[in-house]
Amino acid sequence: MAEPPVTFKRTKSKHTQRARVSTPDADAPSTTGDAHEEDSPSIVAAKLKKKTRAKAKSTLSFGGEEDDDGEVFQLKKSSLSKKLKLGMASPGLAPEAAMKQQSTGPVYDAAYLSELKASTPMARPSLPAGNSYDVDISMDVNSPSQLSALNHIADEAIEAAIPSESSILAAKQKRERLRATKPGEDYISLSLTKRDDYSQGPHPESRLVREEDELGDADDEFAEYTSAQDRVALGKKSRKREAQKKRAEMNEMIIDAEEEDEETKEWEQEQLRRGGLRQQSAEPAPKPVYKPAPIPAVTPIPTMGAAIARLTQSMSELTTSHAQHSTALSKLGEEQRLLEEREKEMRELIAKAEDKRSWFSAFREWVESVATFLDEKYPLLERLEEEHISLLKERGDMIAQRRTAEDIDDLTLFLGTPPSLLAAADETDELGRVIPSANSPTARANRNAAREARRIRRRASSQRQVEEEGYSTDASLPSGDAEDYRIAMGKLLADGKDVMADVKANEFKDPDMGLAKWFGEWRTKFSDIYTGAWGGLGMIGAWEFWVRLEMLGWNPLERPRSLDSFGWYKSLYQYSRPSDPDDEDEPELGPDGDLVSAMITTALIPRFSKIFEGGGLDPYSAQDMRRLIDLSEEIEVSVDNQNPKYELLLKSVHAVFNAAVTATETALVPFLELNQPRFDPAAIPARRRFLTRRYKFLRTLLQWRKHAGDRYGLGALATRLVTSIMLPVAESGWEVGGEDIMRKVAQALPVELIPPSIRQLRST
Repeated sequence: MAEPPVTFKRTKSKHTQRARVSTPDADAPSTTGDAHEEDSPSIVAAKLKKKTRAKAKSTLSFGGEEDDDGEVFQLKKSSLSKKLKLGMASPGLAPEAAMKQQSTGPVYDAAYLSELKASTPMARPSLPAGNSYDVDISMDVNSPSQLSALNHIADEAIEAAIPSESSILAAKQKRERLRATKPGEDYISLSLTKRDDYSQGPHPESRLVREEDELGDADDEFAEYTSAQDRVALGKKSRKREAQKKRAEMNEMIIDAEEEDEETKEWEQEQLRRGGLRQQSAEPAPKPVYKPAPIPAVTPIPTMGAAIARLTQSMSELTTSHAQHSTALSKLGEEQRLLEEREKEMRELIAKAEDKRSWFSAFREWVESVATFLDEKYPLLERLEEEHISLLKERGDMIAQRRTAEDIDDLTLFLGTPPSLLAAADETDELGRVIPSANSPTARANRNAAREARRIRRRASSQRQVEEEGYSTDASLPSGDAEDYRIAMGKLLADGKDVMADVKANEFKDPDMGLAKWFGEWRTKFSDIYTGAWGGLGMIGAWEFWVRLEMLGWNPLERPRSLDSFGWYKSLYQYSRPSDPDDEDEPELGPDGDLVSAMITTALIPRFSKIFEGGGLDPYSAQDMRRLIDLSEEIEVSVDNQNPKYELLLKSVHAVFNAAVTATETALVPFLELNQPRFDPAAIPARRRFLTRRYKFLRTLLQWRKHAGDRYGLGALATRLVTSIMLPVAESGWEVGGEDIMRKVAQALPVELIPPSIRQLRST
């Protein structure tokens, strides 16, 4: 076992702290043995104290000067460092001296000091290459030896050579070059800087520094070690929970302390190896045990039968193995053939996939260009369509207002003038011209004269003479208004052509060269994807622009024209029926079905509904009704009459008839409330004109009901026209024409629609 380390003790005669007695420097001249023998330990300590300074100042940067009564800062050493130091110092002392120190306490005689000096190492023991410096060495700055070493280093620094003028000039030039090249963060300029060169914070005029502006306080970084995140538990449950948490942490710390850290153990063993104090194992080496060599068993001499049997077995095994290998080889050959076929198929699939990818990439770019084109052109087309509807509405309103004014004039003749329609005083404009009121005698006379003039022109131009007055509904405009309407429609058509004036590419001008080409290739090359993606309907959605542009300004009731006469109808018909050039029979429908029907339901029916509701349909015109029925029959060829889009067309026509009946009822109410007939020779023809005009309207309504069926209450609308409009007016002059008109009405109405009040007129 190692000897106990030598300890030095001092008496506590004074309360003031004394400097620790250290061994003199190795370079100091040695004294004779007689002097050591004569001097006592107290005299030696006094001499050593004179050589040192009165007080050792701390050389640490954070210590500063301390009071005389304070203790000198000593670096704490680990237990392993103390063991190494004591282990290195203990072997040098004689056993007798050690025993003497243990028995008698500290003795400072000359012999002991000489022996201690001889055993003290003069230099640091050499370390193997690659070992790091031991940080646990002594840092006692109060020892005279270390103080003298520090003073020696300071003297050498003072005695350093003064640089020459050329060296100073070279250093200055180097600094100028670095300043000119604007180096990075490692360069520190020696020139003075202004305060304005740096950020002064949000309040530059204040010298106070906010806590959040200070850098490096590390409250958040070291909050785990400074207890900045600790919270004081106030409640009973929280205190109990905090106590349990602390106990758990203490248990974890105890477990961690009991566990043996392999890294720490290795580091301690390395330090012991460096110091040459590796502890010898106290257990004795195990005593070797003699083990005799094993004697091999006796091998019998092989016989011929056993050898033949062994060879036979080996032969059979080889035969079986050969058969298995042959079978495996044939299987591998078959697998190789299948793999080659599969590889060929995969290469073909890869080639097809690449062709598919490249085609769809080009198709996508083309579709994006078409989308950009439609985004630019669609607003222009929609604006022109709205302008067309506004022209039709203005024309229809002019005709309806004129017809309403003529009806009011006729009602005034045979039912009197209501107070609300009495003629007001004439007004004058800014130029002093008289503006007659709408119900003045002058305005009525002018309207009657215009009606007679239109009737005369119509009789002269028509080969068929009108049987009685009032049967014509006067759906034509005056010459001036008709000319303005014609000019406006011509300008609308010219603007429609200007929409495509800036287009130069043929694939955008003609959809047959663009849409039909691309979608046709898609259907031919990738039919399964085309069918699953409903490619035909996608093409219809894009083709709708060219269809609406071609039909811009067309009113099917004003200018009758068959749908198959348009270019889009022929193109979609041919696209829907892909035919073989060698096939002479009628081609069958393709996977898309009839795209003409899809285009009619998508673009045409909504457009026709807007035209009819906007004034394109005159419910009093028998000619418009005939053309409407023809158009409806042509649409029914491609579209089922139960289709929701077709229902939209029927609803728009019913709305037009309903609006006309409602307007007549509104105009008739004040006259029926007044009911003051007067004697006027013009009253009888006026009543006949009013009833004849309503009778013609009823025939038009019944004609449409016969074609479309009793949808949306067309029969109820006809009964309402007879009972609330025609019958009260006919009863006011039953003997002078009212009975004859109502008899015609009873004959025209179906049996289920005849009101009970006129049912007897049908039988007579």
